[in-house]
Amino acid sequence: MTTGADSSGAQPPEDFESPLEPINKIGVIGGGIMGSGIAEVCARAGLDTLVIEVDDTAVSIARKSIEDSLNKAVSRSKVPASTRDLALDSLSFSTDMGDLADRDMAIEAVIESLEEKLSVFRAMDKVMAPNAILATNTSSIPIITLGSITSRSDMVLGMHFFNPAPIQPLVELVRSLGTSLDTIDRVDRFAVEVLGKRVIRCRDRAGFVVNRLLVPYLLDAIRMFDEGKVSAADIDSGMMYGCGHPMGPLTLCDLIGLDTIEAVADVLYEEFKGSHNAPPPLLRRMVAAGHLGRKTGKGFYEYES
Repeated sequence: MTTGADSSGAQPPEDFESPLEPINKIGVIGGGIMGSGIAEVCARAGLDTLVIEVDDTAVSIARKSIEDSLNKAVSRSKVPASTRDLALDSLSFSTDMGDLADRDMAIEAVIESLEEKLSVFRAMDKVMAPNAILATNTSSIPIITLGSITSRSDMVLGMHFFNPAPIQPLVELVRSLGTSLDTIDRVDRFAVEVLGKRVIRCRDRAGFVVNRLLVPYLLDAIRMFDEGKVSAADIDSGMMYGCGHPMGPLTLCDLIGLDTIEAVADVLYEEFKGSHNAPPPLLRRMVAAGHLGRKTGKGFYEYES
C-alpha cells in the first residue's frame, strides 16, 4: 500500500501499513442467483451475513437456495459439514432495509436496472452508518452514477462477483472517480484474506474488464447461430474442444441469462457505440418471448424445471 509523507516531510517505513478497519458484518440486498451466492460466500467465511429481500416469499426462496447449495457442496465433498453449519448459523434474513443499520458493508445485488439500483442505494445511504461501505454487484452500470446520489461517494465501489459466486474465484473491484483509495484497499484485503477471492482492479467503464471482453464474443456466437448454418451444440463444441473453454458460448448465455446479456450489451453499446456490442435481433426476440435460459427452462437449450 502506498502512503504519503507526514507533516514533517519524513517518509514512513517501507513496511508501514495504515490501519484498515475490519469488515465483519455484511448486508446483501437481493437474494436471487447472484445475491444468494454472494451471501453464501460471506456466510461460509463465518461473517455475520444479513440478506434483505422484498417480501417473505422471496426470503423463503433465497433461504432455500442457499441451503440447497450448501448441502450440494457437502454431498460432493467440496466443503465439510462443519462449514455448512457455520454458514447457516451466520445467516439471517429480513424484509426491512432498516436492519442494515449495524452493517460494516452492504452489497447490492438486485436486478440490472438503474432505477432499482438507485432506489436501493438511496435507502442504504439513509439507514447505514456514515462509515459503512456501499458496494454494487452491477456488471455494467457506472459506479459513479450510484455513488453520486449518496452522501459518501468516496465509500461506494463496484464489487462484481461471477456466477456461481461460491465457485468462481474472481471479483472485479471497480473504482469510480469518487471512490477513495482507502476504500478500494480495504475491500481488496477483505475479498482476498477473508473471502479467499482473486481480485482484479479496474476503472469505472462499461463492462469493466471481463464483460467488455466476454459479451461481444457471446453476441457473435448468437449471430452465428441465427445465420442457421451451425447448430448451437456445434458452436459450443467448437469453443470447448477447439479453444479449451469449460463451456460453450451459448451454454454460457443460458447460464448467465439472456436478459442479463441484453442489458449489459445495451450499456456497452450506449457507451462505446461499437456494432459488435449491439444486441442481435435473435437475442431481442428470445428475451421478449421469455426464453431467458436456465432460469426459465428454455434458452438456446431446454432444461428441466
